[in-house]
Amino acid sequence: MRARPLVLALALFLWSASGLAYSQALGPEHVKLALVAETSGATPGSTIYVAVAQDIERGWHTYWRNPGDVGEATEIAWTLPPGWRAGDIVWPAPERLPVGPLMDYGYEGEVLLAAPLVVPASATPGQTAHVSAAVSLLVCADTCVPQTSRLSLDLPIVAGEAAPDPDWGERITGDLMAAPKPAGLAATYQLTPGALKIAVTGPDLRDRRGADAYFFPYEGGIIDQAKPEAIDLGEQGLTFTLAPGDLAPKGALAGVVVQGVLETDGRAYEVTAKAGPPPPGSSGLGPPAARRTLDLPTAAFFAFLGGLILNLMPCVFPILSMKAAALVARPHEAAYARRQGLAFFTGALTAFMALALIIIVLRDGGQAVGWGSQLQPPLVTAALSLVMLAAALDLSGVFEIGASLQGLGGGLAARADLVGGVFTGALAVVVAAPCTAPFMGPAVGYALTAQRLSTALAVFAALAVGFTLPFTALAFTPWLWRRLPKPGPWMDAFKKALALPMYGTAAWLLWVLTAQTDRRGVAAALAAAILLVLAAWIYGRAQRRMAAGRAAPRRLAAAGIALVLAALTIGLAPFPPPPTNAAGQAVFAKIPSQPWSPERLAALRAQDRPVFVDFTAAWCVTCQLNEVVALNTEEAASAFKRTGAVLLRADWTNRDGAIAKALADEGRAGVPLYLVYGADGGAPKILPQLLSAGAVAQALDAAAPAGKGPPAR
Repeated sequence: MRARPLVLALALFLWSASGLAYSQALGPEHVKLALVAETSGATPGSTIYVAVAQDIERGWHTYWRNPGDVGEATEIAWTLPPGWRAGDIVWPAPERLPVGPLMDYGYEGEVLLAAPLVVPASATPGQTAHVSAAVSLLVCADTCVPQTSRLSLDLPIVAGEAAPDPDWGERITGDLMAAPKPAGLAATYQLTPGALKIAVTGPDLRDRRGADAYFFPYEGGIIDQAKPEAIDLGEQGLTFTLAPGDLAPKGALAGVVVQGVLETDGRAYEVTAKAGPPPPGSSGLGPPAARRTLDLPTAAFFAFLGGLILNLMPCVFPILSMKAAALVARPHEAAYARRQGLAFFTGALTAFMALALIIIVLRDGGQAVGWGSQLQPPLVTAALSLVMLAAALDLSGVFEIGASLQGLGGGLAARADLVGGVFTGALAVVVAAPCTAPFMGPAVGYALTAQRLSTALAVFAALAVGFTLPFTALAFTPWLWRRLPKPGPWMDAFKKALALPMYGTAAWLLWVLTAQTDRRGVAAALAAAILLVLAAWIYGRAQRRMAAGRAAPRRLAAAGIALVLAALTIGLAPFPPPPTNAAGQAVFAKIPSQPWSPERLAALRAQDRPVFVDFTAAWCVTCQLNEVVALNTEEAASAFKRTGAVLLRADWTNRDGAIAKALADEGRAGVPLYLVYGADGGAPKILPQLLSAGAVAQALDAAAPAGKGPPAR
């Protein structure tokens, strides 16, 4: 028995002083008790289960075999006929009963505490066996009241198999089947200075979602029961990271087993863990999935808003500049503008649908992919950089792609036919993927975890409508673009100016590549870029020669050869992973950071440390912006320092299954995602996708332990 408030101490004193006094002496009973049996009789030589049925008053509770930080377990003292024997109580899985800063384990409502009674073979059919039990329990709400009762039951001795009791038989049988029991689980534990890790695997734990998983120790003092239990799922089971209790630091666990009940997904198992390394497959997939809170209409609305806002993100500017150049080229043709608007919408919608299908198929096949993950393969990043470079060279006037060459972005997008508009819409989606606008994260996460394909496609369709609406509406609003000046020399200057964002995008993609591969891969991409520039320059000179009426077959051939060499260079290039695991990690001059892992997060939470988790990627433009304006600032650094918070960076620049799983568990399919775990052990707070230093500081102050909040004013 451990300490509780003064009321509990007084109640226990009165109880112990009165011996086996009935609870009526202390006030009304808060638990109705009855002695009931699984069968209506007992067969000689059999085992019959008899249970103490507790009907607990609303707002009160009784206790499990390990009552938790305070309380007393229910005790049953049997009085049986000669030759009868009683076994141990079969305890149902308990409930968690937090009381202020403490954690109790017990029961509310109705519960059956069944025990096996062995009937001797000498029992005589036709006689009646009188069974009685003295039940001692503690029932608590705001106060605690001890209660004792003596219960009795008459059981007829029958010659054949006893029939189930009509009132209690099915219920006792059901409770016995649901009670925690061994299930062939393998379990080990490891004790470190700050954590007790219990790893469990077994056939029954495969493919479990880990919903509300919890470990109830049989003995108090093994763990700090009031602290949160961090969970890391694995392919074959799961691992608990627990705060050690009073017994652990004193070496009381040395050479002994840790026993308890593992409850997950509505089922409970007995666990016996021995000291040793964790069994394979017990961790590595991150914490259990968070509950989804969106529905389809809300997700579609969020996707529409996110698509609208996506037009304001810097990664979309280059594509919009291409479309602006196309409209400026023919500013007074309404039919042409409408066709371009519809073509842009068609291309973007098709690309969104294709992207959704590809991601869903790959994820169903076990791949760790999500929104923006198409830029995770270095080859894709390098190739897209070359496409942006080619578009910039076209806008700069180095060359112009004609009707016979329809493979690159800028010139094709400027064509008067519908193919250019469709291509530009599709390219806009590919380039926009590194950005995640507000409202987009929950919507895309809902879509990619939806059970029905139609639900996912509906959300992506709403995203496409929001994304294409501004340009499509502009195309159908002639009075706006008709106000442009008449065609003239200014158009050529405007077109060349629009090449600058394209050059910037190509350079940014090359920077992303430096975080995805080593120097050999970057060198190959730069060599391919030089060959592409050479091909564009030769082809441009050939175009001008042919425009003057002169033949240029050799120049065309040379341009083709240079282009093929560029394609081979990029296609056959070695793209090995970066030399360290810190690829893409930004250097925070003001805030120390650590690499994220489920194990590191669990260990910090077990120490009651507030934790800020930054899910980021080098190709995520929004992430890079937030790092500059919010995270790497004096205000944020000061908040980290005064609260003792730890910054964990989950870098998704390259594919990482654990990070993809963690994103999916929070209902997200891409980065950025910012989670703040408080010292109280509760669920994390999700911060906005567009951060500010003030929002970071406010979240950390709220997550800090008592006495480490914001400074007094």
